[in-house]
Amino acid sequence: MRSPRRCSRNGCPRQAVATLTYVYSDSTAVVGPLAAFAEPHTYDLCEPHARSLTAPRGWELVRHDGDFAPPPPTTDDLVALADAVRESARAPAPPPRGDEPEHLPGHQTGRRGHLRVIPPSH
Repeated sequence: MRSPRRCSRNGCPRQAVATLTYVYSDSTAVVGPLAAFAEPHTYDLCEPHARSLTAPRGWELVRHDGDFAPPPPTTDDLVALADAVRESARAPAPPPRGDEPEHLPGHQTGRRGHLRVIPPSH
């Protein structure tokens, strides 16, 4: 199940149920139901912040009149988790060559799947 999107307001731990979009060409702020996807120039808001939002001076605020409902759960993250498990179960990578940095004296690295732990330089 997908981790619910959180409110964009600093320090707010609540689940987002609305999306705020600024329409700069019309000097309008629009608060509507939560968008299907998080977009870079929109803000997700919890219900209290969506209801109490005010528009900047000189701007118009258009707010959804109905109830804000949390999005239904999806299986996207479950599919991603299954794909990650399948990938980690594939055949291990070939052994590293002897001239790679992890075989130099005094250097140790760990390898797990496609990630490599590199110790800090001294």
